[in-house]
Amino acid sequence: MIISPILIDLRRQLKERINLFSGIEFDVDSETGLNGICDFIISNSPEILFVSAPVITLVEAKKENITAGLGQCVAEMLAARIFNERTGNEVSTIYGAVTTGSIWKFMKLEGSVISIDLTEYYLKDVNKILGILAMGAVSQPIEV
Repeated sequence: MIISPILIDLRRQLKERINLFSGIEFDVDSETGLNGICDFIISNSPEILFVSAPVITLVEAKKENITAGLGQCVAEMLAARIFNERTGNEVSTIYGAVTTGSIWKFMKLEGSVISIDLTEYYLKDVNKILGILAMGAVSQPIEV
């Protein structure tokens, strides 16, 4: 219940130029295990009924263990890159976050390199969290 209001506020701050999806199947490549339900997907697409490229950020919610969610979020980021490429909508950087709601950790995928921000961001710094999420969203071209 903490994560959704933050992402909705992000969408509002970006003047609804992004779309949010929650708890939907993101089946990109079942043979390699890149399929399943994503907690939250941020898309830089005007489509609001289904996920369409480009997918720019994925947020994985974990109850108490940020570290346990890192691998799953990386897999979702790889799936997002493949999803975007298949639609001819290549995005140079895919962003990811793992959160308990009150603690956030951010990652990015550039080419074949995953970078993990070693800092944990706490809910008391929600404006910083929103800024990091917005930076990931606006670093991609957003049509206005």
